[in-house]
Amino acid sequence: MGQTSTRDRIVIAASRLLQRQGYVGTGIKQIAGEAQATLGSVYHFFPGGKEAVAVAAIAHGDQEFSALLRAALDSEEKPAAAVEACARQLAEALRVSGWVDGCPITAAALETLGTDSEIQRVCAAALRGWEQLVHDKLLGSGIPAGDAQDLATTIISALEGAEVTAQVIRSEEPLWATGRQLARLVGSYGTPPVS
Repeated sequence: MGQTSTRDRIVIAASRLLQRQGYVGTGIKQIAGEAQATLGSVYHFFPGGKEAVAVAAIAHGDQEFSALLRAALDSEEKPAAAVEACARQLAEALRVSGWVDGCPITAAALETLGTDSEIQRVCAAALRGWEQLVHDKLLGSGIPAGDAQDLATTIISALEGAEVTAQVIRSEEPLWATGRQLARLVGSYGTPPVS
């Protein structure tokens, strides 16, 4: 079972390339080369061409990121600490990658804004899924549903922005600072509001 199928190699290679250079900057021949597959194999598995490969690649990146997010959230019982752990793990992964492996959907999402493409739909679904993971953690800690949803949206949005900033300036600090501030925000929901 140690062998990765040709289809999986294509998806994984495309996912990495899209993450690093975006949809526009990634060619089907380059995907085939990185996957050590023939162009014919790519079209065999993805008759829809580059967009079909990209959709599968983004879904793969979404699953990988969801697993990372879930593990970080589960690493701490308290939601504030869990959110800070997410930011720290993202910072570490980004640094280790040499600042190139950021969010698996950002580049493709930004390049396809304003379109009603399948790429845009899978990117939106990924963001909603990540928000749901955070929402469930917050809800499970006793934060009311409405607040949990607003906080989840804020947390994912802030982490996304901090990750891009960290990539641009090649520093973990934006993610660390964002993690600290998000932890304070989440922690502020731990006590009833003063009336």
